[in-house]
Amino acid sequence: MSIRVAEWVTKRDNTGMATRVFTSFDYDHDEFLRTALVGQSRHDDTPFEICDWSVKEPFTGDWKRKARERIKKCGQMIVICGEYTHLATGVSAEIEIAQEEGIPYFLLKGYSDKTCYKPRAAKVNDKIYNWTWPNLKLLIKGNR
Repeated sequence: MSIRVAEWVTKRDNTGMATRVFTSFDYDHDEFLRTALVGQSRHDDTPFEICDWSVKEPFTGDWKRKARERIKKCGQMIVICGEYTHLATGVSAEIEIAQEEGIPYFLLKGYSDKTCYKPRAAKVNDKIYNWTWPNLKLLIKGNR
């Protein structure tokens, strides 16, 4: 199993309370996309902040249980889609957990110039949204 990486993304809602967001992506192919998301989160007008919550080593034992514990603490999930996301079993497992736990998620197209694929666990009607700064701000706020 490949190394899984997850992070908390925190944004403030209208009440000033922080909302945690779990990010899921194909570590083997798309780690730099997560780095780009971290960079975007540093914009002055960003509606969220990213706090590093990375898993640098593979989970031992029941990794799905451990991932579930972390996902359940979140208000939503961002899934960054790339060229091989449909083959990333860890990403699909995380989406399945989010679906089972009722955690809303959205799919973000990691590359504007390449074909990006949904994880196999994504629903047929799940849309892959273009990754633009205006879109990201709207999606984080729940506009989808």
